[in-house]
Amino acid sequence: MIKSALSGFYPAPSNTKPREWLRASVGACAGVLVTALVCQYFYGLELTLHLVGPVGASAVLLFAVSTGALAQPWSIVGSYFVATVAALIAVPLLGHSFLSASVAVGLAIGGMCVLRCLHPPGGAMALCVVLSQADSAPLGLSVFYPVMLNAGILLGCALVFNNLTRVRYPKAHVHPAAEINRTRDIPPFERVSFNSDDLDAALADIEEFVDVTREDLERIIRSTEKHALRRMMGDIQASEIMSKNVLPENPVRSADPNAGTNRYPG
Repeated sequence: MIKSALSGFYPAPSNTKPREWLRASVGACAGVLVTALVCQYFYGLELTLHLVGPVGASAVLLFAVSTGALAQPWSIVGSYFVATVAALIAVPLLGHSFLSASVAVGLAIGGMCVLRCLHPPGGAMALCVVLSQADSAPLGLSVFYPVMLNAGILLGCALVFNNLTRVRYPKAHVHPAAEINRTRDIPPFERVSFNSDDLDAALADIEEFVDVTREDLERIIRSTEKHALRRMMGDIQASEIMSKNVLPENPVRSADPNAGTNRYPG
């Protein structure tokens, strides 16, 4: 009972290799460094230190889990923009306080959900923008510039590094059938298995955010079906499952004139 209750706290199995860990680590290191240096060059060290925290969190997503829905370009750009708007709404109403920062985070999450750009570091960015204005001169609308600069530089680093290291980024919203068949006909695997409408209905039933692109989810399910079928069928030969003595529906007339008129093969 206790083991079952605590199972959710154990680390989940990983299907990535150490080489991928190293690739993501190097990419994130380079991306954060370049972003911080560029921001410092244009806006100084103090403001950079206030705003660079969420950049580190975004780097984890963009380099380590770049195929996830939370790591796509619109997610980081849209979330940083929404977070800044949320902060600029909260500060005039509640001042520079933890209450203001908390409200900004809540507003940012709501805005990201509406605009479909959910990105966890966006919540941190909203908090950082509120607190950065408490320790420095009020920035007003000009705070958009360093925030969006950070988003753009880090995104550019992710685009270059991921694709140079043979990780396709961003994920294209292309239906798998269009890639395989180059036709609008219903693909064979959808005629005997689930189709796009079934997948949409299943996602709607969950009623929760799923951190995986729809295309990747469909690819995983179809691959699972293939492996399950292979496991169940194994090395079965057609001769092992077909009947050997099949009786025809109608009697067969014998070619031997001395034999009976009709007979069944056997």
